[in-house]
Amino acid sequence: MYQNITIVGNLGRDPEMRFTPSGQAVTNMSVGTNRTYTGPDGQKVKETTWFRVSAWGKQAENCNNYLKKGSKVLIEGRVVPDGSGNPRVFTRQDGTTGSSFEISASLVQFLDSANGAIENHEEPVAEGAAEDIPF
Repeated sequence: MYQNITIVGNLGRDPEMRFTPSGQAVTNMSVGTNRTYTGPDGQKVKETTWFRVSAWGKQAENCNNYLKKGSKVLIEGRVVPDGSGNPRVFTRQDGTTGSSFEISASLVQFLDSANGAIENHEEPVAEGAAEDIPF
């Protein structure tokens, strides 16, 4: 059996790096992907899907050192389900229920150019969506 997921999106906040008890680096990131479509009423609809991404080892250190909120990335990896094989379910501060898709990254490719385009990328994460990030 095999599974692989590829997403392209923007970091919703700065990456957070920590170390496992054995000393291995792990960096956690929230990545939002945007989709725009026309609804049945003819109005444009913007949809953002959030993913929790974990990068490990040297890749984790690079992510922590070079990425920041708004950075555009391509992630390849595998989906990590909760104990029952489903996305992680959580309760927001306002009491509503949400779910989170978690990815263990095998590849993190930085898509912003090295000349400072991180601040000036053209497709930012949906405005106001950062408050809805469950992590």
